[in-house]
Amino acid sequence: MIDKNPIKLTNNRILIATPTTGLVRMEWVMARYAQIIPTNWSQTDFLEWYNAFVPIGYQVTDAENVVAKVMIDGGFEWLLFLEHDNVIPPNTFRMLNEYMIEGKIPVVAGLYFTKSEPPEPMIYREWGKGYYDRWKLGDKVWCRGVPFGCTLIHGSLIKALWEEAPEYMVGNTLTRRVFHLNEQEKKEGMGIFLSKGTSDLIFCQELVSKKIFAKAGWPNFQKRKYPFLVDTNIFVKHIDQNGVQWPVTVPKKYAPEGTKFY
Repeated sequence: MIDKNPIKLTNNRILIATPTTGLVRMEWVMARYAQIIPTNWSQTDFLEWYNAFVPIGYQVTDAENVVAKVMIDGGFEWLLFLEHDNVIPPNTFRMLNEYMIEGKIPVVAGLYFTKSEPPEPMIYREWGKGYYDRWKLGDKVWCRGVPFGCTLIHGSLIKALWEEAPEYMVGNTLTRRVFHLNEQEKKEGMGIFLSKGTSDLIFCQELVSKKIFAKAGWPNFQKRKYPFLVDTNIFVKHIDQNGVQWPVTVPKKYAPEGTKFY
């Protein structure tokens, strides 16, 4: 079940990208820059602001598409999205490095929860049916949809989408619409029905529906019902501007027997 010949890019190994409003908590900074760095580790950091000149609702995707251009222009092998409100554990890079060295899985995400009470894990198996909850901390969970808070993506997938995506301008930057929202309006009588999804889940859907896995050299993942991996050992906290890190307490159903931190 391992794909032997995914598309190879250049020697630039990993681009760490953070779409941001420019405001981050000190906890985020400490977590990001106190990482355990693996030996012989080659990385480039890129921060892209949500720009004020675009309509509300499209700012995040514009930043993501500028990131895609940087990744394509630099020929990076891997892209790590690390959003500005996700506080990663200190061994995140080390754990992700193992996935990059093995090169067997094209998309790996860390675990994090919604900023809510009760908290909901952002792991999705069935479209439109809420979150998936049949797992324990420490499990590796296969699913159909993952968020971009802390997500490692093989560059061949971005490249395959890039080759099919239309060009457009983000300010003065010519890029392509690799990431986008899905808005559909249907008028029936006097009613207007709006269907809208986030760019991360739409990205996951399109890797399957547009057969991007196969085009990028990962045909076995194209056949899988659940092609995305969430490694719950990479337990990321979701922080708000008041410094509250979600989940405040881990729901007991996700804690292995004997765990005391919840």
